Amino acid sequence: MFKNLKRNYQLCKLTKKEFEFVFDQNIPKDEYIVLDTETTGLNPKKDEILSIGAVKVEKNRIITSKSFEVFIKPKEKISDESIKIHHILPQDIENGDTIDKALEKLLYFIKNRPIVGYYISFDISILNTYFKQYIGTTIPNDTIEISSMYYKRYRKKSAHEFVDLKFDTIMESLEIPTLGKHDALNDAVMSAMIFLKLQNKPLYKGAFA
Repeated sequence: MFKNLKRNYQLCKLTKKEFEFVFDQNIPKDEYIVLDTETTGLNPKKDEILSIGAVKVEKNRIITSKSFEVFIKPKEKISDESIKIHHILPQDIENGDTIDKALEKLLYFIKNRPIVGYYISFDISILNTYFKQYIGTTIPNDTIEISSMYYKRYRKKSAHEFVDLKFDTIMESLEIPTLGKHDALNDAVMSAMIFLKLQNKPLYKGAFA
């Protein structure tokens, strides 16, 4: 009930009615969007998005022919410290889209499908900061966190055991090849491979949470 109330509230706040399809509750079965962003920092309220990468998953298959990648020209100069993290140089984005154009493209790509990712709450949070400005509201899409999926399948067998949820550790544990880091599209594809592999693994039935 709360979920429906929130969705209706978001829909009432929508200022661009051409994007009402995002609120359509007839969600395609077995279709997901796996998404990643590269940003200037880790504060969703003040940092900027530099690139967005996403790929469609349909019926246990990654549809690489239906991938999404966009680079965004930031309003502020990229700091040297920021470049060390995301490896995106000023010349890589000098001809990038405006944030509004990037968001428009993204909405038409994701539509109303669930969004999957690694610590996806951050990506959604920073995207929603911009969506509020662009369409007047946040997006209602369901989200799926792959680190939580991993934990539920490889959870600790004793109260003293630690479950490492680092991206590299999950990749190595699941024997998934590395495509390259700090690239939003590659990270989205790797996250999609993790998602599909975990979907086919049963939940761990141990006694410890």
